Amino acid sequence: MRDAIRTEALQIRIASLMFVLGLCTVAVTQTATQPKTSSSSAPGAMINVLASGGPHPSLGEEAQTFDRFVGTWDGEFTSYRKGGAVYHRKGELHFGWVLDGRAVQDLWIAYPTAARKEREIGTTIRFFDASLKQWRIVFILPEFNYVVTLQGGRKGDRIVLRGVDPDGLSLRWTFSEITHDTFHWQGEKSHDGGKTWMLEEDHHMKRRTG
Repeated sequence: MRDAIRTEALQIRIASLMFVLGLCTVAVTQTATQPKTSSSSAPGAMINVLASGGPHPSLGEEAQTFDRFVGTWDGEFTSYRKGGAVYHRKGELHFGWVLDGRAVQDLWIAYPTAARKEREIGTTIRFFDASLKQWRIVFILPEFNYVVTLQGGRKGDRIVLRGVDPDGLSLRWTFSEITHDTFHWQGEKSHDGGKTWMLEEDHHMKRRTG
């Protein structure tokens, strides 16, 4: 009789322990799947929460449009200006998923030169608009009070985005010659509604390794 009571008590203890372990497992799983939050007041806390480890599942195959650019790139930048002036600079480009993987952000950085003592830095936020079936982007260059929006997506082996400059002229931005380690980016402007295009920015990127 005593052995039966002991056995029953042991079974109750084991069952209770398994129940507690089950609750702990559920709690850990729920915590792991929740978006990152931070109670820190450190200056970098917002940046840590902004970043995401990858695209949101809702994007599906469309995530590959810009996921292939995630990482750090070294750039050779060429700019063409009125009067025939041509400027060559070196710089870097950083791509990463943000906002719980629902958007891709980049940082374009041109290094200082002999004529320009400070670096030039701008950023782009891009997200896929499911209703339009297109990527929409906003690019800002605070130093020059420049803001522009474009939209588009993949065109064969290229990515083409179109918009309007603050001066009302048509813009076309193109990613081409895309491989795992390189890509070519061009920014063009049209003065005749898209009949002809003038090249303004011509940049070649190489993925940074190591």
